[in-house]
Amino acid sequence: MPAIEDSVEPGKAFGPGFGGTIIDRHHPGYDRARGVWNGLIDRRPAVIARCSSVADVVEAVRFAGEHRPPVSIRAGGHQVAGSAVCDDGLVIDLSAMTGVDVDPARRTARVRAGTTVGSLDTETQVFGLAVPGGDVTGTGVAGLALGGGIGLLARAHGLTCDHLRSIEIVTADGLVRTAGPGEHTDLLWAARGCGRGLGVVTSLEFDLVDLGPSVSIVEVYYPAEQGESVLRAWRDAVSAVPDTVSPMAILRGMPPYPQVPAELHDTPIVGVGAVFAGPPERAEAALAPLRRLGTPLLDVSGTVGYEQSPSPPAGATRSFMKSHFLDELTDDAIRTLLDQQARSTAAGAELVIRTMGGAIRAVPPERSAFPHRGAGFNVNVNAIWRDAGLDDAILDWSRSAWAALGPHANGGVYLNFSGLDEDAEAVHDAVYGPSAARLNAIRAAFDPDGLFSWAARRP
Repeated sequence: MPAIEDSVEPGKAFGPGFGGTIIDRHHPGYDRARGVWNGLIDRRPAVIARCSSVADVVEAVRFAGEHRPPVSIRAGGHQVAGSAVCDDGLVIDLSAMTGVDVDPARRTARVRAGTTVGSLDTETQVFGLAVPGGDVTGTGVAGLALGGGIGLLARAHGLTCDHLRSIEIVTADGLVRTAGPGEHTDLLWAARGCGRGLGVVTSLEFDLVDLGPSVSIVEVYYPAEQGESVLRAWRDAVSAVPDTVSPMAILRGMPPYPQVPAELHDTPIVGVGAVFAGPPERAEAALAPLRRLGTPLLDVSGTVGYEQSPSPPAGATRSFMKSHFLDELTDDAIRTLLDQQARSTAAGAELVIRTMGGAIRAVPPERSAFPHRGAGFNVNVNAIWRDAGLDDAILDWSRSAWAALGPHANGGVYLNFSGLDEDAEAVHDAVYGPSAARLNAIRAAFDPDGLFSWAARRP
């Protein structure tokens, strides 16, 4: 497929009503505009249509339908796989379309598609309310919710997509539709976990839950030498703590906290964390089992303002994430995790274990496309680094660690942690599982020519 500029001058082809910015390869802001959070992604689109309104999105979709370039959609731009930007095609860029409107009486929030999780939390926490989100502030709300949204409150309140009340979406025919409980319910079902391929979501409405502004947390770090006993004890504690706790364990290097001696920075540790999502007076008893798993190097548990972790700097950060769902965390799986941690020589390499169950499992299949509700755990092979010279070694470790964990998994893969785009294509069936057939039918109904499909985006 030829690049767009081989057949048309984009600045003239967009209608006069387009109020955003057209950025082509000659624009002085092109290199900045094509960049995303993951610096490993280095793609050169022919045109970036930075939209400022829904009308701009309609015009961009019209242009795409007429000229049929590869198309990608950028919202928060944080998705590790790099699907926000394509080579030699059109990026429909929603990053300027930000904002949150909270209705505390209805306990809802309307979120524009370019908004990040950190901005959403800032607005909802004014009222002591929250949308169950992910782990870091820089994550785009749209990508998080459309891919599922496993986070710090999952067992108590479910996934981010479980709180998705409605969406506004521009479909391939250029029409603006609202998908909610009373209209286009098939589109809403698909949006709760499909990730992409339905159209351009311009805003999302969420139901909110009570939380904050202060929450009790556990954050404890144990030396790697205690790893096997700590992870076994953690596994047992997970089955005993209430669903108001969504425990997490992480195998990584020691963070450079001021109270940690410099010689311990980046030494291998097993960390344990959780946020308590219940009544404050019950927090201490609920979290206590997670603080008695061994002899800690550091315990910084306490009461903090509710916020997710800050994201590393965009562009300078290189990242790879790939995952498995596990029905149970066996002793053999624990040993494999520790073996893979020992194999890693990079400070930014991590293995993260997130707990499922609780409110996640309670949602019936007919409510959402997210197919992995029966799993007990999600294990994420996660690497974050800055030195491009480490690319091959870290990617090799990440993919081999993921392969080593495969025998302990149930065959499912979390869309938001599915590797780079080429990895995501290879694990398509593992991502969508029993939802695939219905998703394909809905996509075919609203995008019969595959304008937003992965195949159509490839040059």
